Amino acid sequence: MTKLTIDAARTIIREALAKSHEMGLKPMSVIVLDAGGTPLAFEREDGAAPGRYAIAEGKAYGAVMLGMPGSAQMARAEAQHYFMTAANGAFGGKVVPVPGGVIVRGEDGSVLGAVGVTGDTSDNDATAALAGIEAAGLKGDA
Repeated sequence: MTKLTIDAARTIIREALAKSHEMGLKPMSVIVLDAGGTPLAFEREDGAAPGRYAIAEGKAYGAVMLGMPGSAQMARAEAQHYFMTAANGAFGGKVVPVPGGVIVRGEDGSVLGAVGVTGDTSDNDATAALAGIEAAGLKGDA
């Protein structure tokens, strides 16, 4: 696959939510962005706060625009706060540098897009995102 399709995005969301239910997590919001940072699909479960859209998008946006997953962004923010502050400023404050922003990679390692999941702990969010990506037959970098 050379790009994310709407069908793959829908599978990612459906299966990420299924994983969150299996794990007994709080209500989730899941977004899938293409390689340019444009939303392909989004879903917010009943009971999830409406502000979760911006958080899900920020997790995925930072991953796709910086080419690094949320876990790496968080580590970078802890080690070099000034870098993530500057990057977030460059991207209009849209970056949420924590786990749950997962890069979707092609077979050759190229960035096809990203998934942002929010609603539970950041690590649980990342686990749900990875399950959705894998169910779509793609590779995730959390």
